[in-house]
Amino acid sequence: MACIDPVVLSCIPKQDCGSQTLQRIARQLQFYKPPKLDREDQKDVGRGPIYAINEQLSACADWRKRKAAVLICLFEGPQGELRVILTKRSMKLLSYPGDVALPGGKMEEGDVDYSATALREAMEEIGLDSSLVQVVANLEPFISMQHLLKVIPVIGLLDRAEDFKPALNIDEVDAVFDVPLDMFLKMDNHKFEEREWMGWMYVVHNFEFLSDQHGVLGIRGLTASILIRAASIIYQQAPCFGQHHLPDFQQLQRTLM
Repeated sequence: MACIDPVVLSCIPKQDCGSQTLQRIARQLQFYKPPKLDREDQKDVGRGPIYAINEQLSACADWRKRKAAVLICLFEGPQGELRVILTKRSMKLLSYPGDVALPGGKMEEGDVDYSATALREAMEEIGLDSSLVQVVANLEPFISMQHLLKVIPVIGLLDRAEDFKPALNIDEVDAVFDVPLDMFLKMDNHKFEEREWMGWMYVVHNFEFLSDQHGVLGIRGLTASILIRAASIIYQQAPCFGQHHLPDFQQLQRTLM
């Protein structure tokens, strides 16, 4: 893990999360504010093809009504490593059957905020009791182009991982598993492909993870982009695979908010 040099943070008082690693993350993210598009970015967007895409998307959806949230649930592994909980979508689903995803879904009328949405969905999908999770931060919005949804990643910490007893909703989820968070900063098992959408070229990230129970699982697209961002923030380290000459949807979505 030569490319990753996590920042050492000062000790903090005991919080809901007993693990020192999780305590450090809670303190680190306590005052996290999603970045804003600066003036230079806005100037470039206004002149380029992304602006045209923004105009077309704005005509297609009212983003205020198309909200969703996903849960980035982190816990400490047996070797002290950070791990994140993922699901394999049910093969019964009409959209993206068998794909790897973070627990989450659309915001419902009774949800008071994005955290409530993410925690409710995690309970419904995999039986994760919200009382076990300490929410510490929301990341900036991501856009699901396929569903025209504004997706907010919610970072939650699971200190007592042994108390989590998965109970899968078999209509939505075929499997639940976990992977090391730092894999989303490494070149190992990372691939990318170039695609075109509405005349705009972009990159789709794809990571392969070998599971003892489920074989090789591909973590790609929106889920991969969200986890790259989360890992970069938590480790305060850019991905080892560097910057491509094309952006992914993370750059595009910053122009849509």
